[in-house]
Amino acid sequence: MLKTKYKTLLLIVFCLLVLSLQVISAKSLPLQDTIIMIDPGHGGRDSGTYYGEILEKDINLEIAKVLEEELIKKGAIVYMTRKRDIDLSSIYDPAKKRGDLYRRLLMIKEKKSDLYISIHINWYDNPSLKGAEVLYNSINENNKLLAQSIMQQFKRNLNSTRTVKTTDLYMYRNTTTPGVLVECGYLSNPTERNQLQTKKYQQQLSSSITEGIINYLKKRNKIKYVI
Repeated sequence: MLKTKYKTLLLIVFCLLVLSLQVISAKSLPLQDTIIMIDPGHGGRDSGTYYGEILEKDINLEIAKVLEEELIKKGAIVYMTRKRDIDLSSIYDPAKKRGDLYRRLLMIKEKKSDLYISIHINWYDNPSLKGAEVLYNSINENNKLLAQSIMQQFKRNLNSTRTVKTTDLYMYRNTTTPGVLVECGYLSNPTERNQLQTKKYQQQLSSSITEGIINYLKKRNKIKYVI
């Protein structure tokens, strides 16, 4: 009889320990096993926007690498459409840009991504325009929620006054995987141009995007044991 009580007590203690570890894991690793594809825009022959020798494609990749580290720290499984200065088009593609974008879409699908984040930088003729912003396509009903969650962090952490917008660009209207286009700032704005090249600001951007993703998943009840 005594042995049975001890066994029951040990079982209860074990279950409580497992549950507490799950709660701790959810707090420290809220993106546990979430598959995220980071898409650094442009690359190779396609520089994106530029200011002198400052190229969008290079800054996109720098931000993407910082974001990758931030997401992995939170438990995510992270892939990137490119990790160096290349485009993804084939020599057989008659339209290089379309081929590049098509292969990015294939990677999102092949990796069975839970969501994707496409990293870009803006440009506008008026140099006073500034601020990080998020664009989405309504092909997936969750895209707007993801965009709003990230935009909320940009407003809170970076004082961005921009708003969520829609986009009908090829890449974003051709995948049903939840995801958004993040315009990290304006290369045409002198202050933001300098900020975008610093590790400090790249870290702030990445932390904001990560917080936005976590909040998005919470709203969709995709994070377990959150208290």
